[in-house]
Amino acid sequence: MSTSPSVAPPEVKKPLTSSILLWVRTDQPRQSGMDHWKGPHSGIISATPGLDEYRQIHLAEHNTGRWPAIDGVQTAIPADRKIDGVAEVTFQSALAPLKGREQTKLAYADEINVFRRTLLYTGPPNSSRWYDVAGPGETVGVRTLLYLRRRDGAGAFRKFVNEQLAPALAGTGVLKELRTQTFLPWIEKLWDTPHVAHDNPPDQRFHASVSLGFTDTAARDAFFTGHVIEDLSSRLAPQASAIHAYDVTATLTYVKNGVILPHYEQ
Repeated sequence: MSTSPSVAPPEVKKPLTSSILLWVRTDQPRQSGMDHWKGPHSGIISATPGLDEYRQIHLAEHNTGRWPAIDGVQTAIPADRKIDGVAEVTFQSALAPLKGREQTKLAYADEINVFRRTLLYTGPPNSSRWYDVAGPGETVGVRTLLYLRRRDGAGAFRKFVNEQLAPALAGTGVLKELRTQTFLPWIEKLWDTPHVAHDNPPDQRFHASVSLGFTDTAARDAFFTGHVIEDLSSRLAPQASAIHAYDVTATLTYVKNGVILPHYEQ
């Protein structure tokens, strides 16, 4: 994989973003849970003070793992840990999360209505990266969401994601969205909601996520079956023990640039 030296690197924003991984209840139809999250629950989160952006990432019901097999790396998504969706919350400042405590209590109380397990992953300020990879007028038609688990003994994983993996992905020239998050060590008490499971054994935890946006399904499929993926796999194999690549069915934005939208954008 190579890129033209005349092409300037994309501009990068470094917001403060947290992600909540979500599993809907299994004692009711899956779609009922997804609809409640999309509807009543979204209103609770959207009203949280201090948000710059809030979007829901709805994952396909059937996700076995889109990343091609790599020796020694888990690319098949275990059925018992398969995520249903991700709440991606971006704050206006490092102090903004303190403004939303009262609204967070409402979110805590509503979780039992829709979710059976929720896990919060967060990072320090400036640890997220949003790369301006889309050209004028280009839009995202389909997304894939990656969750990465650091290999034991690997070096500085955040540095690898930011300085090697992300530039390699941006250099492919096919992405219309590229967002990365690197996580602090997971702590249950940061999101210890009542009556909802938060089990997250050390060997199941993640250390980074990457959102990949493509023009359409054909571009996505070409990316995951072409030569580019071989180069990326060779970079990832020494660093990651798991690469879970989820197909995304919908990405719904409820808060954008600090403003609650009258209707979500897709």
